[in-house]
Amino acid sequence: MSGADPAFRCTRSEEDTGADPAGSASTVRAFLLVELEGAWGTDALAAARLPASVRRMLRRLEPEHRVRPLMIRRQGRRTEGGGVHVFAACTVPGRRWVEHARMDGHQDLLGLDLAGMVDGHRPGLPAYDEPLFCVCTHGRHDACCAERGRPVWEALRAVAPEHTWQVSHIGGDRFAGNVLVLPDGLYYGRMQPADAADLVAAHAQGELLLDRLRGRTAQPFPVQAAEIYLRRALGLLGRDAVRFVGHHRDGEVTDVDLETSEGRHLVRVRSAPGPARQLTCRAEGPGRPLIHELLSIG
Repeated sequence: MSGADPAFRCTRSEEDTGADPAGSASTVRAFLLVELEGAWGTDALAAARLPASVRRMLRRLEPEHRVRPLMIRRQGRRTEGGGVHVFAACTVPGRRWVEHARMDGHQDLLGLDLAGMVDGHRPGLPAYDEPLFCVCTHGRHDACCAERGRPVWEALRAVAPEHTWQVSHIGGDRFAGNVLVLPDGLYYGRMQPADAADLVAAHAQGELLLDRLRGRTAQPFPVQAAEIYLRRALGLLGRDAVRFVGHHRDGEVTDVDLETSEGRHLVRVRSAPGPARQLTCRAEGPGRPLIHELLSIG
């Protein structure tokens, strides 16, 4: 089967299709980032050297509280000063925030109250007021994430060393190098090392790197695509230049109500599964990616 071919690379295959990455960011409204140095297995959490009680707690976070746990690291060894870095983040528009603490050990995670994060509840850690640039380098999960992600991480680390982390699988391997920016909840794909300085500069200026943007994690796929289509049409780079008002879905078609300084816009998008193809380097069978089509902007 094609997934067993060690020479296959999903990023190269995806580029050959010419597919637009707009509207492909995993829909997640809250994250818990936990420092875990050393090698990550195919499933970073399953293979992690963590107390069993901590692993169980992290496993329950997403199904019970809609909080996605991710592993982070810097250089394959514990960061200076000891302890474990932990970040809690909410990406919901109007209540985006990040909190951070350096804990004595992973066992301290059990004392966090993470319920209700998607509704604005804060665990009560110190506020973290800087951006986080999280680059997927999870090569055991997908070869492309290491081959394309690690050079991007190195480049970002050179520009913003205090704010850049490697992160475990965040989705969309075929768009590697992938970068998650918090607290804005922005996914960037097909990033190159040469893009690193531009990304950091853009966010410092309150702008987006629009040609690499996959979408906002807090919104459904069609809404993500609609925002990007509108931004492209109007040339809007400001991070908050487009405000989500609402959306209505009827079958494959979604009407998305967005607001800019020029007024309200209704963006109509058709979203449907595309042709079957291998979507990741490790896939053992074909998948059908969701393909968006801009129908109109009003």
